[in-house]
Formats: sequence, structure tokens, C-alpha cells
Amino acid sequence: MLPRLLESVALSDPLSYLAVFLGVSLLMVWRLEAMLDHGLEGTALGTLLMPYCSGLGNLIFVGLMIARQGAPGEVLTNCLVNNVTNLTLLLGGPALCWGLAVLPGTKPAKAGSKGKKPVKAATGGTEGQLNRLSVLLTLTAVMFFTGAVWALGRDGVLDRTDGAMLILFFLFWQCFQVFDVMKHNIRARVSFGAMFYVDALVVLASAYLMYETLDWLVTWLSAQRDGLLSAANLGWLTGWLMVLPNAVLALYWGWKRRADVVYASQVGDGHICIPLCLGIFALAQPVPMVGFTTAALALLLGAAALHGIMLLTTGGLPRWAGGGLVAAYGWFVYAGLQS
Repeated sequence: MLPRLLESVALSDPLSYLAVFLGVSLLMVWRLEAMLDHGLEGTALGTLLMPYCSGLGNLIFVGLMIARQGAPGEVLTNCLVNNVTNLTLLLGGPALCWGLAVLPGTKPAKAGSKGKKPVKAATGGTEGQLNRLSVLLTLTAVMFFTGAVWALGRDGVLDRTDGAMLILFFLFWQCFQVFDVMKHNIRARVSFGAMFYVDALVVLASAYLMYETLDWLVTWLSAQRDGLLSAANLGWLTGWLMVLPNAVLALYWGWKRRADVVYASQVGDGHICIPLCLGIFALAQPVPMVGFTTAALALLLGAAALHGIMLLTTGGLPRWAGGGLVAAYGWFVYAGLQS
């Protein structure tokens, strides 16, 4: 349906499909956030839907590659590029520009308030502490899942058994999230407004349009034989494509000085690629752990550890650390494309 519509207005080119993909991705995330105000907040659905929506493009890509019996290396590259970009460039960039302070520092006492203790910033109290603990828990899961992929792939391949293990790890994490939120729901009653169902239909329609655009873009890229925009770089190009909506969110919320939202939007998205996407594809066919994989996994573990240390010691990601992550991402792209 979408290809015919774009052809009818003479817009059947890669840039048009790229614009549609970015537009429907942002629309999906926007309306999903609106659903939180219409009764979704505080439910397991609200906790679990956002990562699935932000990582839906990667899941669709895996489905397309399974259906077309695509190269396992491209799926592995797609997942690694997605997660490394999230943890380095898309967190380091906003930190380099504005700093990411999940726990802002204390405000000095006003003149005339001698003897009084400094007052904590509004977001640096209990809410800020809870946000930091939530991010630290998610970073711990990132390190666990990344380490699991490395350990299971030490024999040089992720087979069906390894894929099943990765999916079970992911499901255990989801169950943990569900029970954690259910404890909160015992104390609250949730009711859905009329707009909730309207937004739900918009999210579903956006998911279908995302599938249409990715199907066309993957087909187009697979047909290109020369240059950067070609089938030889399918994993890299689709990995960058999937993080475009996250990049917009990271820059917007970084500019708004909402470090907690920046972290939540980037770190949570990674669980869809590693371990879920890799696990699903490994069930269909083995995934060789070759090339740049070990270095990329090491970079993921190092970036997650750095974020955890910075959150524990400084309450956020200072600019110098953000600059270091951006530089590390530059090395990752250069070394990865050369391998």
C-alpha cells in the first residue's frame, strides 16, 4: 500500500522512504508517551512497550532477514552497531554538549540563611535517586546480556541452543520488570481514557508503516553493489537507520536537561537487540562470531561500566566522559569498516 501511494506522488526513492521511517518512528514514540497520560503509566504494559517500540525496527529487520535467508553477519553487525551507538555516541553527544546530570548538585544557601544546610535540587532528591537506581539496574542488565553473548559465542558461533538461552535471559528480565511494576499497581488503580485507544491505533498503524518502509529500504540496499550505500554494508546502514529516532530523542531531551529520559531512551532500547534479536535469528540459523565482534562486545562492556561508575561517583555523565565516548565511537566505526 505505501509503495503504491509514494509512487503515485513520484516519491518512490530512498530519501522518501527514509523520511517516512523517521516520521512514523517518532510518531509511535510520541503517541506511546501520550498513552502514559491516558492510563498506561504504572502498568507492566507501560514499562515493557517503550523498548519494543524503539527497537521495533531491529525486530522487523531480523524478521526480514530470516524470511530472505539473509547473511547472519549483517544481523550481528546491525545489533552491535545499534547498541554501541546508543551507549557511546547518543549518550556521549548530549553529555558533551550539555552534560547529563541524573543527580544534580546541591544549590548553595541563599544570603541571610546562615547555618542552614544546602538545599537539594528538585530532581536531585528521592526522585533523582530512584532514577539513578533504575538506570544502574538497566546498565547491569546490559553488561549481563553482553557478557552472555560473549560467553555463548566463545566457540565461534551462536547456535540454536545459544539462541534459546538468550531469549530465555530476555524473558526472565521482562518477568522481573513485570513483577516490579505489579508491586506498584497494588497501591494504584489504573483506568484508560478514550484517547488511550485512539493512540493505540496510531501506534499499530505506525508499526505497519515502519514494516513497509524497512522492507523497501532493505530490498533497495540489497540490490546496490558498489559504494558505501550497498549490500556490503547492509548491517552498518540498517544499524544507523534504527538509531535515528533515538538520536532525535537524545538531542531533544538532552537540550531540555532531562538526563533521566536520555538514559532511559538509550539504555533500555539495547535489550531488544542483545539478546532478543540475536536469539531469534540464532534459532533460524547459526550466527558466526567473526570479525569485529569481540572488540565491539568489549566496547559495550566498557561503556556500560563507565556509565555505571560515573552515575555512582558523580550522579551523571560529565562532559569529559561524553567526549571520550564520542571518540571511542569514532574508533569503533573506523576499525569496524576496515575489518
